[in-house]
Amino acid sequence: MAQSDAVPTAEQLQDLLLESPGFTEFLLGLTTISASLLGGDVPMLCAITVERNGGPATVASSTEAAQRLDEKQYEFDDGPCLTALRQQQTVLVDDLQADVRWHHYAEAVSQEGIKTMLAVPITTDDDSRAALNCYSTEAGTFDPETVASIGKHAESLSRILRLALRLHTPDPYPVHLRSAFESRAIVDAAISLIMIQNRCSRDSALRLIQLASRNSDKRLHEIAEDILKRAGSEDKGNSHQTGRIEPAGQYGSGIVRKDND
Repeated sequence: MAQSDAVPTAEQLQDLLLESPGFTEFLLGLTTISASLLGGDVPMLCAITVERNGGPATVASSTEAAQRLDEKQYEFDDGPCLTALRQQQTVLVDDLQADVRWHHYAEAVSQEGIKTMLAVPITTDDDSRAALNCYSTEAGTFDPETVASIGKHAESLSRILRLALRLHTPDPYPVHLRSAFESRAIVDAAISLIMIQNRCSRDSALRLIQLASRNSDKRLHEIAEDILKRAGSEDKGNSHQTGRIEPAGQYGSGIVRKDND
């Protein structure tokens, strides 16, 4: 259970910002403070993810294990933490291995021994998004009191994080996440295609691709590649037809079906 005083003081946060040479170092300090304050009898792994101006994310983790857990989500471009970040809502997974929403991700991180996780958005300026990600090796760690305490902790980080974002320019593109972000670009292109063809929102288009991934053995970017390739080849030979993405077909969801005008 998180400590009842799991909120850093304003002085602690100000000193951290003043002493940090860069934004990544500042985030590393925040994750260290978070893990220290939030961890009780059971150590808690913490990570903070920040995206701004639609560019690459900056990910800082309290341990190497927490870093691996976050990076796996970017490989799939899907997971509890990315959902919390992008939808700005708290996501609690009581039993990671039993959760059907992200079973591919759960399998990928099973060797880390993580049983449960909580992701909480951190309020930032309009051109950025952030989330605090907490992992535990003990089931039942995130009881209502602990969830409330972590939510309060995330709120306490908002002001200093917004200031840090204004003071520090974006860090160089993270080399270790380059392939993950290249995959994300493919996913974004497929999302845009679905939005145009279905006249739907970005969230609806993303849900179709995610559902297709969950109903198959393919990762998100592989589904996106299939959609783009299919659309490209069919456009060449069937210029008189229009495409529509529907939740039916090869993957059980999210493929292109052509309708004659």
